[in-house]
Amino acid sequence: MKQVFKRPESLNKIPFHYCPGCDHGVVHRLVAEVIDELEVKDRSIGVAPVGCSVFAYEYFDFDFHSAPHGRAPAVATGIKRVRPDSIVFTYQGDGDLAAIGTAEIIHAANRGENITVVFINNAIYGMTGGQMAPTSLIGMKTATSPYGRDAATMGHPIRVAELISTLVSPVYVTRVAVNTPAHLMRAKRAIKNAFQVQKDGKGFSLVEVVSICPTNWGKTPVDAHKWLGDEMLPVFPLGTYKDTTGIEESIR
Repeated sequence: MKQVFKRPESLNKIPFHYCPGCDHGVVHRLVAEVIDELEVKDRSIGVAPVGCSVFAYEYFDFDFHSAPHGRAPAVATGIKRVRPDSIVFTYQGDGDLAAIGTAEIIHAANRGENITVVFINNAIYGMTGGQMAPTSLIGMKTATSPYGRDAATMGHPIRVAELISTLVSPVYVTRVAVNTPAHLMRAKRAIKNAFQVQKDGKGFSLVEVVSICPTNWGKTPVDAHKWLGDEMLPVFPLGTYKDTTGIEESIR
């Protein structure tokens, strides 16, 4: 039987603007598939702050809200408290969530807000020209660390999943990747778990997706995915860092 590519109902029929090889489009599709499968499209609300994903509202076929740089968790908190029956999620990059938005993500997680966060970690500022991000690796050359990130003067990469998992209130925190078919399948399960946690009213969930930025890394998509596996994953190990709901055990 001939297989036909079918766009999820939760995605509009608009071509993505992302650079060739960028993983944003892949993660967008996973989020849309999960929302369709959970049958929550009619009450889903996304929040996109400043960054490469700032135009996400053009691609998803449900309500989306723009937020100032780093403030998506605060905006999502307001929406969820006013419309508690909605499924509210943020879609954020590392420069947004782990830099200017550090306070917002930590305090939203610490309060246990019943929202879902999809966090894209590609170790660099993508939209603004490839500056060093909080997640940039030691020795990584960027527009603002041309000689490589130096731990003595620039600190070490921030491991967001580990950081958030130390807080009491978050209930589901995991890190995934989409660089291989196996990782892709695991990423979709994790995103579905995170949305299910919110649907069940259990509290704060975060999925960190280790991703690539071929343009600002100066690599082809193939080489970028190899570099992700060889260099990023040892620094950002995949796995679930907190699951107080037992949702992962329940689906096995």
